[in-house]
Amino acid sequence: MKTHIDHLVIVAKTLEQGVQWCEATLGITPGPGGEHAQYGTHNRLFKIATPAYPLAYFEIIAINPGAKKTGSATAQRWFDMDNSALQAAVAIEPRLVHFVANTTEIQAARIALKTLGIERGPAMAASRHSRRGLLQWQITVREDGQRLFDGALPSLIQWGKPDDAEPLRLHPRNSLPRSGVSLQSIAISHPSAPKLQAAYEAIGLTGIAINTGPANLTATLQTPKGLVTLQSHGV
Repeated sequence: MKTHIDHLVIVAKTLEQGVQWCEATLGITPGPGGEHAQYGTHNRLFKIATPAYPLAYFEIIAINPGAKKTGSATAQRWFDMDNSALQAAVAIEPRLVHFVANTTEIQAARIALKTLGIERGPAMAASRHSRRGLLQWQITVREDGQRLFDGALPSLIQWGKPDDAEPLRLHPRNSLPRSGVSLQSIAISHPSAPKLQAAYEAIGLTGIAINTGPANLTATLQTPKGLVTLQSHGV
């Protein structure tokens, strides 16, 4: 299987606050995104791709106050967005909390993690409308909504329908213009670094430094404001 960084996940208390934070911190206004009826969320996006991270984009996501979840009433929102500690952190300011990895074999990747005793969650079908058509994908979401490893173990995503011969045909990167922001590196610190390293190797994810230490996800970006480092600080 081939696995690459797909996108960074920044959670904001409101999407409006996320946009203001982005303008002040990174020096750009994020592009339009869409709504996710299944989880009652909405987002804004922009491209951060480089030759080292060819699929990468940036997602600012928030709970949509005008929407009701259409999924199971007991299921939690993705990315721990119903978690009280995370909500308290992003109420102060938007926070990098997670990233998503694109894989060509999502079921095989899930099984590979299971062999390590890691339940990444089922591959849920999801979609949203875009200006270039209906975006469809499968993404691993646990019923409890947990990210795992303090956000350092990526959720898995496979674009297109399960039988799609061109799964990246409608990938967001194809419709997002250059933003002036580019991803330079991602680094991980975690008390369970050896297990996390084994998980990355199991799904074929490379190019991310993992060190033993306090839980932290760090992304370094080149921006109109110069180099900017975003950190999760263990949230």
